[in-house]
Amino acid sequence: MNLFNVYPLFNIKPVKAQGSFLWDDKGEQYLDFYGGHAVISIGHNHPHYQDRLKDQLEKISFYSNSVQNALQTELADKLGKLSGLEDYHLFLCNSGAEANENALKLASFHNGKHKVLYFSGSFHGRTSAAVSVTDNPKIVAPVNYDERFIRSEWNNIAQLEEIFEEEGHAISSVIIEGIQGVGGIMIPTVEFLSKIKELCEKYDSVLILDEVQSGYGRSGYFFAHQEFGVEADLITTAKGMGNGFPIGGVLIHPKFKASNGLLGTTFGGNHLACAAAIAVLDVMKEENLMENAKETGAYLENEIKNFPHIRNIRRKGLMIGIELDRDCTEIRSSLLYDHHIFTGNSNDKTVLRILPALNIKKEETDLFIKALKTVLENVSVKEQETVIL
Repeated sequence: MNLFNVYPLFNIKPVKAQGSFLWDDKGEQYLDFYGGHAVISIGHNHPHYQDRLKDQLEKISFYSNSVQNALQTELADKLGKLSGLEDYHLFLCNSGAEANENALKLASFHNGKHKVLYFSGSFHGRTSAAVSVTDNPKIVAPVNYDERFIRSEWNNIAQLEEIFEEEGHAISSVIIEGIQGVGGIMIPTVEFLSKIKELCEKYDSVLILDEVQSGYGRSGYFFAHQEFGVEADLITTAKGMGNGFPIGGVLIHPKFKASNGLLGTTFGGNHLACAAAIAVLDVMKEENLMENAKETGAYLENEIKNFPHIRNIRRKGLMIGIELDRDCTEIRSSLLYDHHIFTGNSNDKTVLRILPALNIKKEETDLFIKALKTVLENVSVKEQETVIL
């Protein structure tokens, strides 16, 4: 049997990782400035993370949600305290897409309505309802398309109001990313988020904040939307939650009432996943990683802002989009193969996406800064040589 070939792959085989570095099967070292799509939040193989998982493996790694699991309670308690959302409730699942599916379902159960408003540039997952509110026709199969899902332009308040005037009676929920990741590190304005909240309250619609990528301290706040003082009804999370171990969750406002069988999952909240997620919260708190995200992100931006070919830098904490004056493919390739640094891209082909671990060190950041400067200056040299010829 062969693999179903749906991923474009770099010709690199990582076999070991530690902190912010990877090593391939040839012994070459790489700086990880992307964290596998913002998944690696506390660095690869953090000792506390390893200890918690090893300890749990010696006890019990899995049983279903038909029994009590004290690790789930510990996780919910620590997550509530560190995020400042102690009055919310937690439903555990396996991924960001699953978290968004359950949030959309819970919203509809809550108000009995059936339409969902989403935004241009959005990415909420590849499963049934989640992909229907993702703004990428290439990954929305015919079976996923439905008129219940309404698209509105990002940061366009006038269009938002028009849609609610026409459809508000049927809009069950509005789903929006705290910061768009795949969309190119697009940050909502406080006026836009506040208007969404106002309209949701007016029309009895549920506000879902997708913090799958922008959450867990990445923006310098636990959840990116918290900077704007907007209270979400449902918050979805995943990626950085388990530092590589699959886990997701929905934080649920106390106005929602639980009942037996309302939501469910086989693997969600299993013992090993909870141990991983607890370790992440422990490290985030003990090492003050949200503050490090703010400080290191600001340092990086200040150091690169005057580099050639950079048009704009969109950033909150260590969620960074470097908008270039060209397609970033060549730049990204040079960083990877010439300088051994992993970075990311986005649906906007000009945006280089930077998502390092939240405990990235200054000296590691300097490696990226030096490499980026070299690559961009080389582009300038090549252009000048072309003009002369």
